[in-house]
Amino acid sequence: MSENESRPVVVGVDGSAAARAALEWAVEDARRRGCRVDAVTAWHPDYGFVIGAVPAEVVISMSPEAMRAAAQEGLDKAVEGFEGVEVRPVLVEADPRTALVEASKDAELLVVGNRGHSTIVEAILGSVSSYCVHHASCPVVVIRAPETEQEERPAAEAAEAAVPLTPGPLL
Repeated sequence: MSENESRPVVVGVDGSAAARAALEWAVEDARRRGCRVDAVTAWHPDYGFVIGAVPAEVVISMSPEAMRAAAQEGLDKAVEGFEGVEVRPVLVEADPRTALVEASKDAELLVVGNRGHSTIVEAILGSVSSYCVHHASCPVVVIRAPETEQEERPAAEAAEAAVPLTPGPLL
């Protein structure tokens, strides 16, 4: 990146309401800074949860080509309608944490959404936003999910979040 070229605001986009809020925030911030937005969607095949016989339709939808096409379609839809700021869609085959931290190396700012998963989900899947806060090469802004998304959590999940998580084997 040349000295005369401004660094972009990078934002993670995954189709969630929290990611939409992060994209909207990133566009407004980029407008103030006078730079572009790089909207990053990461995808990668993950067959870890496929057990037993699977219908052909599911296998076809899990092909790398189908997964990439679905991710591209979601990304293109997410970045539509923004005016006054260049929003560049970036599709990457990688783990979201890795893709966003890599994109942060040339960024002015990294913006990510936080869905507010339960403690157990966070322990198993990890938190993309937490990883980015600890590993990004630039400042990170974490945008909380809109209230409506957080309020829609089932009562069982809300109760689960209140139970302390004890480290142990995940069987």
